[in-house]
Amino acid sequence: MPVADLPWPVPFEHSFAERLPGCYQPWQPAPVPAPRLVLFNRALAEQLGLGDVATPLLAEFLSGRQLPPGARPIALAYAGHQFGHFNPQLGDGRALLLGEIRDTSGRLWDLHLKGSGATPFARGGDGKAALGPMLREYLMGEAMTALGIPSTRALAVVATGEAVQRERPLPGAVLSRVASSHIRVGTFQFLAVRDDLAKLRDLADYTIQRHYPQLRAEANPYLALLRRVLEGQAELIARWQAVGFIHGVMNTDNMSIAAETIDYGPCAFMDRYDPATVFSSIDHGGRYAYGEQPRIAQWNLVRLAECLVPLVDDTDEEHAIALLTEELNRFPDVFARHWQRIFAAKLGLRPSSAGVDEVTVSLIHRFLELLQKEAEDFTLAFRRLASHLRGTDERDLGLEPIPATWDPWLQDWQRHIDATGEDRRRVAARMDACNPIYIPRNHLVEEALAAAQFAGDLGPLQALLARLEDPYTARADSIRYSQPMPTDWGPYRTFCGT
Repeated sequence: MPVADLPWPVPFEHSFAERLPGCYQPWQPAPVPAPRLVLFNRALAEQLGLGDVATPLLAEFLSGRQLPPGARPIALAYAGHQFGHFNPQLGDGRALLLGEIRDTSGRLWDLHLKGSGATPFARGGDGKAALGPMLREYLMGEAMTALGIPSTRALAVVATGEAVQRERPLPGAVLSRVASSHIRVGTFQFLAVRDDLAKLRDLADYTIQRHYPQLRAEANPYLALLRRVLEGQAELIARWQAVGFIHGVMNTDNMSIAAETIDYGPCAFMDRYDPATVFSSIDHGGRYAYGEQPRIAQWNLVRLAECLVPLVDDTDEEHAIALLTEELNRFPDVFARHWQRIFAAKLGLRPSSAGVDEVTVSLIHRFLELLQKEAEDFTLAFRRLASHLRGTDERDLGLEPIPATWDPWLQDWQRHIDATGEDRRRVAARMDACNPIYIPRNHLVEEALAAAQFAGDLGPLQALLARLEDPYTARADSIRYSQPMPTDWGPYRTFCGT
């Protein structure tokens, strides 16, 4: 692959490649015939210091047709449990890490191409990506970021000018993804299953240095690493639950050590509240259903802990297991603390210095039970509560009045709010600040992706992105972006896109 003799404003670093040989395979992107920039994330580009790169040149660089100066593409190796079944070698089958770049504040980021051709880890796949799934990943990453949820983000989507064969030929594309790193639970599993203790220690030390440098001062930094990852994942999953996000494929190779949402494949957002909600076409048993996500996160953390046993204590395995188990057993309480705090805020209730009180926890659970019983829209329910608290009719924003069946719960909730002495309108404003009115509604996402992929019309996608960039501010001209999926539109199923 030729290296472009053209300006690239940010120098690449290669700390992963230099520190962790054996955890990747050097590889080159597949050539593409006619790269064309479809979407470009200008705000992210500015943050990364890439704002001056000309558009035609970006299409060359971010499709892999030419390598930017200093790039050294590698396919990352990892293992993973996929739907509970272990595969000792997965890896980037259709993706390449070009290198790391520092943003304008000095923070290090991975720049990664997805859909750049088959690698040695491709396992028979073509290594390519279709335009629709890459646009979905761009859209979802931006939506999650605007919601305040840690996420990988897309820098650009580039059409390749060639077709990829799925059930039918689809326009091809390459996504350029930015992440704090691409170290996963599966990265640790890749070395642990090979009994390569030296490289496993190198990986753990690199992870600590890159993501959690404060842990180097701990008496046992590897035990502290599990603790820190556990805390990050507990908060991340609580944030997912708070907006009704369903990842769809929470395999261990899709759990980031940096506690970022990664790999938006068959993901979707829940409309009607039901903990059993599943959208992924391959999740036949509901392993990764909305209500199962906390349990699966803990299961994945157990797999990470298994890898860390020889690092935590290399002379006494039973002692190491006991220490790690003690940390793992904290997960339900840590998750519950984050979940209760976030959902209390969604209901306008403030925790005390001691945490969330039992009355608030009961109100949260009773409200969710009410939503499930009446098949209410999860996202709009919290906005309707705020509207009710203001005492205003906001049907012009798409918010219907509260039904009479909510009255018993509603009286208890309002009594609890009034006991704080805070003005109801202030409470309602605070609720609106943490309860989105706009999420990536599944029918709107599919409508936008279909227009872009099959008609070359980016208008619906750009309009949807514009609403999702400001998900908390209701607009009277945007009711269609807040309304639930039409009853005659489902059932909705999502696919991995490979």
